[in-house]
Amino acid sequence: ARLAPALLAAGSLEAVVKDESGKPLADAVVSLTPPGSVVPRPAPAVMDQQNKEFVPRVLPVVLGAPVMFPNRDNIRHHVYSFSSAKRFELPLYIGIPAAPVIFDKPGAVVLGCNIHDWMVGYIYVLPTPYFAKTTEEGRAQLADLPPGAYEARVWHPRMRSEPEKTGQPITIAAGNPGELSFVVALKPERRGPQRPPDRPPQYERAPQS
Repeated sequence: ARLAPALLAAGSLEAVVKDESGKPLADAVVSLTPPGSVVPRPAPAVMDQQNKEFVPRVLPVVLGAPVMFPNRDNIRHHVYSFSSAKRFELPLYIGIPAAPVIFDKPGAVVLGCNIHDWMVGYIYVLPTPYFAKTTEEGRAQLADLPPGAYEARVWHPRMRSEPEKTGQPITIAAGNPGELSFVVALKPERRGPQRPPDRPPQYERAPQS
């Protein structure tokens, strides 16, 4: 099959993200925003709950995306967020909620579970469709980029500064892979509550059918 001309003329970018000690940083979201307004097409996404953890821990989505929160454990979870970008609550449930949650404001949304205090996840809502998450090696690959000028930014849950302060101008050329690097200052690792052995047993059991 022949590629469409638009894809043949597309550019790409490899970004490398490290912390201040030079260690590769995983789960950082690198994004490219072109000048002017962009109307990205929202794509559905999934934030799983498995083994009493959010999976993935960091989920980048485009503005307006519907996100499902399936609970694949055999115990109830109670998902909520108090973040200004999206306040919502999914009361105690098992399985798949009746409707997705729509993330209609840009920014970081911190997820928690009222029953399992150690469960923490993040949804990062972006007003651009051009983004990728770094691997364990701190690398993010962005492909099929229309050539032109962009502002590149990075975000990470433990980042000290605002994403706006990380902005770097970059020009993407057709057929010529771009390269970019970020050094991110991090806050200390969050030490949340450990799994408590004395959790009331009615929350830790599956409901009787």
